[in-house]
Amino acid sequence: MAGYKIKTHKGAAKRFRVTGSGKVKHKAAFGGHLLTSKASKRMRKITKVSHLNDTDSKTIRTLLPYS
Repeated sequence: MAGYKIKTHKGAAKRFRVTGSGKVKHKAAFGGHLLTSKASKRMRKITKVSHLNDTDSKTIRTLLPYS
């Protein structure tokens, strides 16, 4: 009897990646459109990769079982 596999949440898989140290990285919001009204300093912050806090990371890790 083979065990069952847990399905990966595809929506989460497209938005989050788990680093080697176990942190969850993601792309910051508000960087998709209406960019002319946003300051350069703000856009520099948005374009950098962000890391989730420990509470949210735990939730995302349950959605990404094999990463």
